[in-house]
Amino acid sequence: MKSSEDLRALLRSIDHKGYPAYKTLAGEWKFPKFVMGIDHVQGDPFASPSALHVELPMQTTGIPEGYYQSTCTRIAVQDFLTRELAKQFEQYNFKAKGSGKSGLLSISHCGQEVLERSACEISSGRSDRQGESDICGRQGRLTVRFHVGFPAFGRTINAGELDKILFDFLPRCVENSLFYARLDKKKLEQAVFLAEDQQAVRDMLKEQGLVAFVANGAVLPRKSGVSALPMKDSVAFQSPASMERSFKLPHRGDVSGMAVPQGITLIVGGGYHGKSTLLEAIQAGVYNHIAGDGRELVITDDTAVKQRAEDGRSVRNVDISLFINDLPNKKNTNCFTTEDASGSTSQAAGVVESMEAGARLLLVDEDTSATNFMVRDEFMKEVISREKEPITPFIERVREMYEKAGISTIMVAGSSGDFFHVADRVLLMDSYHAVDITERVKELCGQRPALKLQPREFQIPDWKRVLPAYERAEGGQKRRGRGGENSSGHGREDSSGYGRGDGEGQSQRGRGGDMTRGARHEHMKVKSSGLEEFSLDRETINVRYLEQLVDYEQTAGLSYLLRFALEQVMDGRKTVQETVQVIMQTLEQRGWEAFCGAYVPCGLAVPREQEVYACLNRFRG
Repeated sequence: MKSSEDLRALLRSIDHKGYPAYKTLAGEWKFPKFVMGIDHVQGDPFASPSALHVELPMQTTGIPEGYYQSTCTRIAVQDFLTRELAKQFEQYNFKAKGSGKSGLLSISHCGQEVLERSACEISSGRSDRQGESDICGRQGRLTVRFHVGFPAFGRTINAGELDKILFDFLPRCVENSLFYARLDKKKLEQAVFLAEDQQAVRDMLKEQGLVAFVANGAVLPRKSGVSALPMKDSVAFQSPASMERSFKLPHRGDVSGMAVPQGITLIVGGGYHGKSTLLEAIQAGVYNHIAGDGRELVITDDTAVKQRAEDGRSVRNVDISLFINDLPNKKNTNCFTTEDASGSTSQAAGVVESMEAGARLLLVDEDTSATNFMVRDEFMKEVISREKEPITPFIERVREMYEKAGISTIMVAGSSGDFFHVADRVLLMDSYHAVDITERVKELCGQRPALKLQPREFQIPDWKRVLPAYERAEGGQKRRGRGGENSSGHGREDSSGYGRGDGEGQSQRGRGGDMTRGARHEHMKVKSSGLEEFSLDRETINVRYLEQLVDYEQTAGLSYLLRFALEQVMDGRKTVQETVQVIMQTLEQRGWEAFCGAYVPCGLAVPREQEVYACLNRFRG
């Protein structure tokens, strides 16, 4: 590995040359306190910025080892360091001058949720490259990935400005944001303690038969429909006395709030009184949130899946017979396939797929559900006989799903009172105040006849659904070996091979394992577009209605995971469950290098297992 002074000399030697000469800087360079890697050099000053990383032993950072020993606190520390480096970059962003993106310094923009990102990773103390000893010690290694716009005059190299970035700005940013001596120790400690408290609540949910907890004082409304920040001067949440429970947390001590037991819970109330706001907070509770968000202690069973109708989505080989049978066209609903599902069919498939993905809690809002899937009233049953209706509505299954499959439901109901008869508890939202009206509703139910439920036999699918081996379409754009021009991210493309490093198409061993099938294996180009969709070559996967995706970096991450599944896992024999298990185990054990190769881009976030299932199920290829 060459020194930083070698880099400086090389940089001076290419000053005022054509912009492509910057590519000679690629590689790793040893600075006094860290190793800096230049992984990808942009093609011109107007292209996507260059990709760099900084690597150093955790022992050198001085961050207490106990802060990152558990998964939840490690992710919290990574998140904290990413936000700190982002603040530092803001001070120096575009301070180096030039054309195009010259002088840009950027790293992942973290939202309200605490996610595991490729931007900052703390890895275990082990060797990650073939033939190398563990240079980082038993405490492991910190790797931070980011982007820099290499400066230019027009399309001519401006070495003096890049020298300023690499030898002045960057070392300052690294020292001020990654070294414990320069960090706000109290804030870092609070981030770690909050993560431990949040994990404690999650553990208690499982131990005590609960599916969600909303702490008293939580701020649920958001600033606006396009801002996830808490709304100022909003009504703080207060649990109904009948549902209030106290937990003793490791650091905050006693915390009280609304504990939602397993079973069927309805949220009702007039329009604009906070029903959907509460449900949205619960669906976001599958993630930890940062201090000050207002939802720090809104914690939900992490397998919960929001259900909705998705007109036009694809469905492949799904057993929807739990909800739909005896179609007029005689189509087999035990293995149902369509390229253009209706609202009711898509929601039926969504529920069954969530069961297959291990969901213990379903979240439903009538506003985004197919009416004929949810309920059929008595009048409609008289007009359209049971024999002529292939749909078994959700109301006839929701109780069985809990009692026979252990799947609870939290549902916002605004129009159909028939669900009152099957609910375990009913929560009224009145001007953002929660009121338990279960007893009152049960009394009223006794005065009114319940809907006559005639469900067909309840039978849980056996989850033996096999994914076919994927064959790429002819004519798709293909590249081999080395990484593409851009990294995957918001509206960006990547065509990187897994084997970047010792030569085009060569296998990389170590953390990534054997990443290629052949010497010149060609990989799909991936592209992601916000929270809307991502594509693999010419195939597009629409994720717009996966409401629990909260960050576009999760979408980018999903594109890499699905590419790996198509190229490396789906062999025509593995079931969906086996495929997802391989993907998630590979990510946990080998990290992003197993999916990206030696060059891991900044801009990837780990999605939940449930969203991986959802993307596989929506892939039309």
